[in-house]
Amino acid sequence: MAAPSPAPRGGPSNGMIPAEWPAQAADTIVDTIAKVRDRTTKPLIVAVRAAVYGLLAGIVAIIAAVLLLVLVIRLLDLVLPIWAVYTLFAVVFTVLGFVLIRKAKAPAATAPDA
Repeated sequence: MAAPSPAPRGGPSNGMIPAEWPAQAADTIVDTIAKVRDRTTKPLIVAVRAAVYGLLAGIVAIIAAVLLLVLVIRLLDLVLPIWAVYTLFAVVFTVLGFVLIRKAKAPAATAPDA
C-alpha cells in the first residue's frame, strides 16, 4: 500500500488566501519584534554595560592611586624622616587643592559678541 502524501504546509489554498500565509505572518511578526528590540533594547544594554565598566574602572583606578601613594610614602620614608615626608605631601596636596579650587571658581570664558 502506498503512503499518503503529506498535506501542504498551511493547509489547502482557497484561492484568495495563499497556503503559506501563517508562516509569512509569523515571519513578519518575528522580524518586526527583532527590529524593535534592536532599536530599543540593544542601545540600552550597551549604555548600561558602559556605565558598569566605567564604574568598575573608576573604582580600580582609585584603589591603584591609594596603593601607589602608600608605596611612595613608604619609599620616601626610607630616605627622609617621616615628618619631612608628611610635610612634603601636605604642601603638595595643599597647593593642588588651591589650584583646583581656583580653577573651579574661575568665570567661564564667554564667546565675544559679534
